[in-house]
Amino acid sequence: MNASSKISRRAFAGGLALLGLDRGVARAQGFAGLGENAEGFAAVVPGRTFAFPADHGPHPEFRIEWWYVTAILKDRAGASYGAQWTLFRQATRPGAQQPGWANQQIWMGHAAVTSADTHRYGETFARGGVGQAGVETKPFHAWIDSWQMRGREGMRDAMLAPLDLTASGTDFAFALRLDADRPVVLQGDAGYSRKSERGQASYYYSQPFFKAGGSITIGDKLIEVTGLAWMDREWSSQPLGPDQTGWDWFSLHLNSGEKLMLYRLRQQDGRNDLMGNWIAADGRSVEIASADNSITPTGMTDVAGRQVPTAWRIAIPSRGLAIDTTPLNAASWMGTSFPYWEGPIGFAGSHAGFGYLEMTGYSAACVIP
Repeated sequence: MNASSKISRRAFAGGLALLGLDRGVARAQGFAGLGENAEGFAAVVPGRTFAFPADHGPHPEFRIEWWYVTAILKDRAGASYGAQWTLFRQATRPGAQQPGWANQQIWMGHAAVTSADTHRYGETFARGGVGQAGVETKPFHAWIDSWQMRGREGMRDAMLAPLDLTASGTDFAFALRLDADRPVVLQGDAGYSRKSERGQASYYYSQPFFKAGGSITIGDKLIEVTGLAWMDREWSSQPLGPDQTGWDWFSLHLNSGEKLMLYRLRQQDGRNDLMGNWIAADGRSVEIASADNSITPTGMTDVAGRQVPTAWRIAIPSRGLAIDTTPLNAASWMGTSFPYWEGPIGFAGSHAGFGYLEMTGYSAACVIP
């Protein structure tokens, strides 16, 4: 589910860097400072009524939010790829929005393309108030510099589709069209996504039913691709507790047409908070009780000088689900301002399919619980 800065789901790292908050302080406030006190910002409370297209746009009264797309793709020969496009917004202080360069919004973008043998990513930053980055709802347009997510003619607000999605970096680029035939899905309890027993939460909805088509470019090779995509929208003012060190987050496309969003939030004392939603093929979303699922690492990879759990076993007995996941590329490391692992995965067992995995808060010295 992108802080002062992190965010990866999520890495709003850049905000902390631009604010001058050093990494030692960030660790004391949860991953990337996401557990920092949110005094003066709006609070996340149950019972919100979501409204579209308004909620596709920014919520500056909250400290952080993101627009987060991951795509599972194949070329004509059946080779697998992944693409990521993320826009993060972070407010440096609460209060009325200031004009021009005095604006308190910092924007950050992450983009990546992954294949079985390469992972390429980019990171960019912009200041609010001067047109370098932002989100408009009608017509829908989210951008940072030249990276774009733009509604196409006839866009349906309830579905957030169709969209054009573009980004480029050193030796990679992608241009995808996303379309969906079902509305967005509220995560958690009707869009209220609890992150701890101490009140931390976010507003969270997804569009997990995107179909994708277009091209990716790796080096000088342009590759036509098709596949599935997933978009997460989340905003909050304090989404983590100060003792929560990071998360392991899965968005899974089951071959049955069902979808699964699942994550565990790791705590300093070794305990984990587990949350998720089971999404039926028709879009009905049911929250999964923490006691009714398990997420267990089964394989480690040495990435960027640290041990990262890149293979997992997931079990939800009430759904008859017991699967093992495998990364497309175990070295899918995002060496961004606050580094994290993010890449496409496959899974098999009681159910089969593909998805994305994001893991944050793994330092060189961390011990995997």
